[in-house]
Amino acid sequence: MPLTLTDDQAMLRETARAFMAEEGAIATQYRKYRDMNCKDGFGHALWRQFGEMGFTAILVDEADGGLGLGHVEAGLVLEEIGRNLTPSPFLITAVAAVEALRGTPQRSRWLPGMLAGETVAALAVDEGPKHRPESIAMRAERSGNGFRLSGAKQFVVQGASADVFIVAAQADEGTTVFAVEKAAAGLEVEGVRLADASIGARLTFDAVEVDGDAVLGEVGQGEAILSRVLAAARAGAAAEMIGVASGAMAMTVDYLKQRKQFGRPIGEFQALQHRAAHLYSELEIARAAVLKAQQLLDAGDAAAEVMVSVAKTKAGLVSTLAAQEGVQMHGGIGMTDEYDIGLYMKRDRVLNELFGDANYHADRVARLRGY
Repeated sequence: MPLTLTDDQAMLRETARAFMAEEGAIATQYRKYRDMNCKDGFGHALWRQFGEMGFTAILVDEADGGLGLGHVEAGLVLEEIGRNLTPSPFLITAVAAVEALRGTPQRSRWLPGMLAGETVAALAVDEGPKHRPESIAMRAERSGNGFRLSGAKQFVVQGASADVFIVAAQADEGTTVFAVEKAAAGLEVEGVRLADASIGARLTFDAVEVDGDAVLGEVGQGEAILSRVLAAARAGAAAEMIGVASGAMAMTVDYLKQRKQFGRPIGEFQALQHRAAHLYSELEIARAAVLKAQQLLDAGDAAAEVMVSVAKTKAGLVSTLAAQEGVQMHGGIGMTDEYDIGLYMKRDRVLNELFGDANYHADRVARLRGY
């Protein structure tokens, strides 16, 4: 399987790149919604434009009104989102939630709004300070024809503005995944601002009653759904981190060409050239790992599970390297809010933690390999 894009994929990349550079730029999106202290952290008008452009339809099956494309295509959009630090619900809603709803009766209710860029979804899995989906403690107890959910979730990205929550809980039969409406009685949502100015949420489920139709898939069979959803989300987050690294590197290289010291551009200094060349090499390796993971996911290959963790690890390390090198090579101004380079560092920190950091996934690769 060649690590190259098809003509159609290359065309999509160029379309997404032009759109995000114009409509999703830092000044008009990230800084705008951060500085106005927006309760959602992103623009709903831009989210509707995502729908008009067909981006929200990429992973939706053709039978459900989507484009029926794959994770490679979704990753191309996510890379441009990362490059421009564009705040949007795309990763959680158009990737993770679409994957959760795939093949379920609930898709007819939620997918039309997602396709139109009107509906926002959130993924409620984590309960502690770190991503540990294998340690879900939230309880789902039988109650009449449905269930009663009790427990808490945190680090729920877009949770404060979500219309529906994809929630993982423990029933007597095992892990079960639910689609819970935001208006459910007993559900308390506390919006919190994350390091990159995006909005997450802490959720408290106080005996939240849901009927049997809220179950995605079968009761007790949620691990398979959760595994599929997290694989899609992790690959997507890795693609976005490639974009973050690319954007930070491009900004840094441009600065090296412009900033002069001792009468010459600092980019002519060999030590800085070596650092830039090293970053470029690491970025290309990470990009190849992410593309491979996406291709394996699209092919339904059993090796995708390991490769997704490899991609999340490598993309996380490179994104951090690009942000740190960018700030350092900008010198003192790299620490100021006036320059955008520091914003890449903040976004990198959130994406690294989202769905498991590099340490978590390096350990996961070792375990999956039998170590």
